[in-house]
Amino acid sequence: MNYDHQYLFIDFEFTMPEGKGNPKGFFPEIIEVGIVSVVNQEIRDTFSSYVKPAAFPILTERCKSFLNIQQNQVDNGISLEELIHRLEDYERLAASTIITWGNMDMKVLKHNCQKSGLPFPFKGKQIDLSMEYKRFFGDQNQTGLWKAVQEYGKEGTGKHHCALDDAMTTYNIFKLVENDKRYLAQPEPTTIGDRVDFSKLLNKFAL
Repeated sequence: MNYDHQYLFIDFEFTMPEGKGNPKGFFPEIIEVGIVSVVNQEIRDTFSSYVKPAAFPILTERCKSFLNIQQNQVDNGISLEELIHRLEDYERLAASTIITWGNMDMKVLKHNCQKSGLPFPFKGKQIDLSMEYKRFFGDQNQTGLWKAVQEYGKEGTGKHHCALDDAMTTYNIFKLVENDKRYLAQPEPTTIGDRVDFSKLLNKFAL
């Protein structure tokens, strides 16, 4: 089946060092992925998996506590290479726009690909929705994902820092922002003054 275009809403969770001082050579690795594929304004597919880190395979206590992810979950996760293949499958399906909340997801993905000698899987446009949100509302500071959805009077989907739930929440905010953009782009309703040529009307009464 061919599609004209798809939007991929992606969220990754990463490894974290124990404290402020990073271990020698430490870099964040993807340990969980959540993807929501949207075609023609409908969810076509979702994907969620833990990902096994390679360079620093043992999760820190801080990481496990903050993300509520256990060591055995990532030990049984897919490899980074399998993740890249999965992302390439989405990319092959249709021209894609990649949407994340913040710029760290794509930065870490690129860095993980470079470290592992794997190709970066995306060729399409990448949108940082948090920056779109910031520009749209004129905020001075970048807003967190769940704070943003709460500012709309909504709640995030599921649990914060669960990759698929955060990807779904990103999709929900995207829909809200797009609806607001369309609303603001609508032309103002015409007034009676716009519809009536008063010069002709006055001439008529002057006869």
